[in-house]
Amino acid sequence: MGKKTEFLYLNEEDTIKAGVLDTARCMDVEEEIFKLLSLGDYVMGGDKHNSHGIALKFPAESEFPNMPLDGPDRRYMAMPAYVGGRFNVAGEKWYGSNIINPKRGLPRSILMVMLNNADTCEPIALMAGNLISSVRTGSVPGVAARHLAKKGAETCTCIGAGPVGKACFEAIRIGCGTLKTVVIYDIIREKAEAFAAAIEKEYGLSAYAADDLEQAVRAADIISVAASSVVPVNLQNDWLKKGSLIMFTGRCNIDEAYFGSAKLIWDNAKMHEVYYDEHLLLPEDQRFKNGIGVQIYRMVYEGKLPPVPEQTSLGDVILGTRPGREDDDERICFITGGMPVWDVGWGYEIYENAKKLGLGQTLKLWDSPYLA
Repeated sequence: MGKKTEFLYLNEEDTIKAGVLDTARCMDVEEEIFKLLSLGDYVMGGDKHNSHGIALKFPAESEFPNMPLDGPDRRYMAMPAYVGGRFNVAGEKWYGSNIINPKRGLPRSILMVMLNNADTCEPIALMAGNLISSVRTGSVPGVAARHLAKKGAETCTCIGAGPVGKACFEAIRIGCGTLKTVVIYDIIREKAEAFAAAIEKEYGLSAYAADDLEQAVRAADIISVAASSVVPVNLQNDWLKKGSLIMFTGRCNIDEAYFGSAKLIWDNAKMHEVYYDEHLLLPEDQRFKNGIGVQIYRMVYEGKLPPVPEQTSLGDVILGTRPGREDDDERICFITGGMPVWDVGWGYEIYENAKKLGLGQTLKLWDSPYLA
């Protein structure tokens, strides 16, 4: 007689009741995970245990009439991870993305998070993942702002007024705690104006839509880049003032002179080392074309910056093994590429909350496995 296996299913409403929208709590959870990353108590995919995930992309053309075709942000992706510490759980974020989904009344991306017993491999939870992913995405730069922004930072510029930009701002507001003015820049001005109005109404902060990108960046102590990667953001070194913190959650380029005087900090340098190595496997004319950190990878390849493994991760700063901000005039660039450890860790927290609150639906995998 084999072992009965059941798991908990949580729909989006269940995750909301279990606290998925609690950004402040998510930031604390992700800070725990930053420490685990620098200690090495985690595993992601690939031979080096640091792959972001594996993408399923469709061809540009196909002889098969039912096969989807490639397009902007059109893909499926499987992102597995193990998170150690008190979590001690394996899991995966699985999502599909199609840029035309909003015209169908759907989010651009649709996500699920699966959690498994790290030892037996049994599923313990399957849950709606859109809000898990959104809140944890914003919380990562929020943790960075907590540790890297200069004391008394008052002005934050948000480049990108979509759902990710809004999630990032919510966490940065909490992580900084001294903001007075918020500047919004988006290529669709109406979106920027609506976001600014919502900030003023909800938080009582001064907020406005900037007329151009330079104006927005020059004003800021903290700059959050969370615009669509389809349209990369290009900035100039002299736009970023002393003491500024810029955080890349979306793709961004700054002229190379910036990196001669600014400190660079990664979410996890080990993952970006894998990204860098993957670029080297491509034909030379295809290297360093896509991705959030590609400009940095190119500069490393050209010998203009130290090798990625020698650079600093935010977990090192939190643990105190490497310096973060050392004075109020220092300019810092923080780059986050997104990792499934964030989703698995925050998903585990939501799962634990749901169990305590009696939320969700218990589903049976088997009473006794046929193949036991």
